[in-house]
Amino acid sequence: MNKQKRIAILTRLRDNNPTPTTELTFNSPFELLISVLLSAQATDISVNKATAKLYPVANTAEKMLDLGLDGIKRYIKTIGLFNTKAENIIKTCQILIDKYNGAVPEDREALESLPGVGRKTANVVLNTAFGWPTIAVDTHIFRVCNRTNFAPGKNVIEVEQKLLKVVPTEFKVDCHHWFILHGRYTCIARKPRCGACIIEDLCEFNDKQYPTT
Repeated sequence: MNKQKRIAILTRLRDNNPTPTTELTFNSPFELLISVLLSAQATDISVNKATAKLYPVANTAEKMLDLGLDGIKRYIKTIGLFNTKAENIIKTCQILIDKYNGAVPEDREALESLPGVGRKTANVVLNTAFGWPTIAVDTHIFRVCNRTNFAPGKNVIEVEQKLLKVVPTEFKVDCHHWFILHGRYTCIARKPRCGACIIEDLCEFNDKQYPTT
């Protein structure tokens, strides 16, 4: 895919959604960190339902530790892998208090050192909480970038590196959100909704699908 076509795609996505953001509900970098940690192998909807009850009780590292492991589990038991995630939350909160005064560090290496936090989670926090031009590649973005030929790669790291190389600076901060929403609602895994796609004419996918009449 050439540069002009990529810019046309990004421009169209921006015009359709000028101020995109995550579908996770949060009011602080700490809440975002916990929500992203909980979202692994879970839907944003399920995470939001749990945190709507959790955050009024515990919205800081200190309050989360006061709630305790069993207390956290009670609030997140509807989310997959909740036992492991609760343990990671406790460990993460203790580190935040011990090393960062309870605050979420605006630093990739520091974030990735937290239990349960990998590169993708760190990218989301740096981008959404702090406005960094990072691009977190999840299954939706990986699919969209390979299917459209916008930034093909064999794994998420390859796709991320390609995106960072080919996406112009003016689009970098919001790029992650546009692609994830496009993959979640239009360029879905099975039977992509090509007939409703706003970038269909720019997409280089060879097996486009349209509703039969």
